[in-house]
Amino acid sequence: MAKSDLHAVMVSHSAFGHISPFVQLSNKLSLHRVRISFLTVAGNVSRVKSLLTSSPNIEVIPLTLPPIEGLSADLQNTADIKPSDHGLLSNAIDLMEPQVQNILSHLKPHFIFYDMCLSWVPKIASELGIQPLCFSVFSAVAAAYWTYPARPKNPSLEDLKKLPNGFPSTSITSIPTFQARDLMYVFTSFNGRPSVFDRFVDSINSSTAFFIKSCYEMEWPYLDFTAAQFRKPVFCAGPLVPDPPSGILEEKWDTWLSQFPSKSVIFCNFGSETFLSEDQIRELVLALDLTGLPFFLVLKFPAEVNGEAHVKQAIPNGLLERVKGKGVVHIKGWIQQQLILGHDSVGCYVNHSGYSSVIEGIVSECQLVFLPFKGDQFLNAKLMAGDMKAGVEVNRGDEDGYFGKEDIVEAIKTVMIDVDKEPGASIRTNNKKWREFLLNKEIQDKFITDMVEQMKAMV
Repeated sequence: MAKSDLHAVMVSHSAFGHISPFVQLSNKLSLHRVRISFLTVAGNVSRVKSLLTSSPNIEVIPLTLPPIEGLSADLQNTADIKPSDHGLLSNAIDLMEPQVQNILSHLKPHFIFYDMCLSWVPKIASELGIQPLCFSVFSAVAAAYWTYPARPKNPSLEDLKKLPNGFPSTSITSIPTFQARDLMYVFTSFNGRPSVFDRFVDSINSSTAFFIKSCYEMEWPYLDFTAAQFRKPVFCAGPLVPDPPSGILEEKWDTWLSQFPSKSVIFCNFGSETFLSEDQIRELVLALDLTGLPFFLVLKFPAEVNGEAHVKQAIPNGLLERVKGKGVVHIKGWIQQQLILGHDSVGCYVNHSGYSSVIEGIVSECQLVFLPFKGDQFLNAKLMAGDMKAGVEVNRGDEDGYFGKEDIVEAIKTVMIDVDKEPGASIRTNNKKWREFLLNKEIQDKFITDMVEQMKAMV
């Protein structure tokens, strides 16, 4: 079968942390002449189109989000709604099943790549003779820890702190109490709907094959563990390294950054849906000031929160005036993250350990400091700082996850100031090694070439 004969549909949860990896995978498969039909809620179409490669092999098909009580019709993405309403959005997405079934019956693709959240997809795909391929936007370590099928349905906090039976012997020996408490969400059922854990396990069990946004070079123990648990093929899509950003950096930021020496600026960004408390903002800004290095801090807030008032309340009087000139606290509008990370003056990236953000940081030649806040971020940080030794994680309190300014300063100091001492010197060496791996075009292309061959073998 020729590669151009393959046709795959993509459908993900309506959150850009999920949509972006599906877009990246679509772009890379389309370059290998796989035809892609990308399904997404109508409110996401314009942004999805802006991220997709302009290719005759890709089309975007809008979905209508069914009305649901308590959810405004114009709120169609997790970035637009309060965190407490995310469950309502998931319920509305579940109601799109008949639409997706109708589209699939007309398109008749070979495959549908579906998000682990959408456990209803494989049944309708199989009924139409379409191969359901589950695609995890999470790291393999997160998938392995979360989806261990033998876990009790209602695990205790102590259950979740302990490694699953047979879990690989790596740098992860347990997880702290505050992280286990966050993980309880995965096992919670809301309004009688399946829990995240149930959805994930059903999605993997019902798939023809399980694809993960990862590779054996980075996560082989967790890939093998998951394959053994589910007794089905687990394939790698590769880390899906983003293409270099197009366009140029906004002039005011280029001018501000260019006044500082090479690799001296600390860039802090925690993604579009991670919101810091006033105490966390205060400790972070105090820490950045204490390093003596220039910094660029990006803060995001829920739609209903006045960000300026929140920051004013959090930061001690006079501090912003004191750091003016060497520090930026940005709270309004979108930031060109890849272009900022790629600027010559930026040398350190303090981030939430989102998988895509970490990859962007490594390939941009930045030293990495991990400050995770929720979900897969905690396990990503352990993978990157513990297994791969590509950065350093901020020390936190076991019970409540508290971090103080001293904890942040210590982490930044390790990779930016004490660069000739251990462990900073080894971290820098490993960071460089992983950057070379991720930027090796031949290696990264082979992940997709192998994936296409695996797909061909399934038809």
